[in-house]
Amino acid sequence: MHEEIDIASPRARLAVRLGEMIERRWPADVQAIGVHGSLAHGDDHDGSDVNMLVVTFRAGAGPKPALRQVDGTTVDLTVVTAEEGLRRARELTARWPLEADRHVTTRPLHDPKGWFARLRDTHLARLAEARPPEFSAPARHNWALAAAARSRAVRLAEWYETDAALLMIAESRLHAALVTGLLTRTYFRNAADAVRRTGVAGADMQELSAVLKEQAEELAARGKPVDGSLPALFD
Repeated sequence: MHEEIDIASPRARLAVRLGEMIERRWPADVQAIGVHGSLAHGDDHDGSDVNMLVVTFRAGAGPKPALRQVDGTTVDLTVVTAEEGLRRARELTARWPLEADRHVTTRPLHDPKGWFARLRDTHLARLAEARPPEFSAPARHNWALAAAARSRAVRLAEWYETDAALLMIAESRLHAALVTGLLTRTYFRNAADAVRRTGVAGADMQELSAVLKEQAEELAARGKPVDGSLPALFD
């Protein structure tokens, strides 16, 4: 199945080599092997990682998950059972905008039973049946994280803790981007893509405040305000 990716890329060749090594070493344990991220999208470059997913028949089988450099390239190896992978594809969590891409774009290196097609179809079917509250609830979670990070950034800036404040601003931008992703059912390739496409990549404190205010109004219009009474905490 190597025709699924462009093996002219050195990252692709590394992925193919790794996939073949895994197939040889764990032939009875591995059901499927695929790549996601830039290799799956066909636009990898010299600074790109190799993001691989190994699907096993049972828990504890196959290679162990790993994150390390190989020949100067970062390899992120994720291992999941077939059952667990399909279960995750049906979840709509607060990080859905960052996780959905791999459900629908992973390209197979080894997939004799068509598991990756099942993964994509399972996720798309889940999206088709999802109701608005299933997206607004995790959006509120991200809004709370974004608002808290912005508040911490303000305090840190007042204390002249500039580096720490910048970290909090970046965290606030990301969670604000995830709110937008959830409310619009838009997924992103990664965190950088999320803040860029939602227009908050360069947002300062005031701009973030305006974004969060607008999001709070949208969430309230969807049935539940972001700030409520103590009993509402358990709703």
